[in-house]
Amino acid sequence: MVQVRVLGIALDSLQRSLVLLKPLHEETGTGLVLPVWIGSQEATSILIALEGRQAPRPLSHDLIVTLFAAVGAELQRVDLTRIDEGTFFAEISLTTPSGPQTIDSRPSDAIALALRADATIWVAEDVLEVAGVPAELVDFGTETGDEERLDEFKRFLEDVDPEDFQG
Repeated sequence: MVQVRVLGIALDSLQRSLVLLKPLHEETGTGLVLPVWIGSQEATSILIALEGRQAPRPLSHDLIVTLFAAVGAELQRVDLTRIDEGTFFAEISLTTPSGPQTIDSRPSDAIALALRADATIWVAEDVLEVAGVPAELVDFGTETGDEERLDEFKRFLEDVDPEDFQG
């Protein structure tokens, strides 16, 4: 497993949301970035958490974190465990009064919860190898040539489809 951080949210050419994950200790522009297609509501929830904001009323992910605390459970980590026919699978690991628990989850929900609970996010190495894209297509800083890299990444997103990652 490789620990990752959330780079942000992007849109593909069909205006579908992606969450971009990058190995934690890799420098900008190196290695791989994992694009994971998610729903628009989950993208909004992740963006709110990334920006450290709160919705006027609790979102579902806020409610779940509150429920965990109310029953004495603590979110330890989330793992993106596999990809099967273009679908990513994740697990949430909890510490509870009755012992450790692992719960099946959609990656988008797991990531939204991890950001709120300050839990670590991990990706199976084979998932990163199969579905990762070169970071130089995704990491945008302030260097010269960033506009060209952004254009190249946009072209990549225009041609890629979740089914491209089917095992």
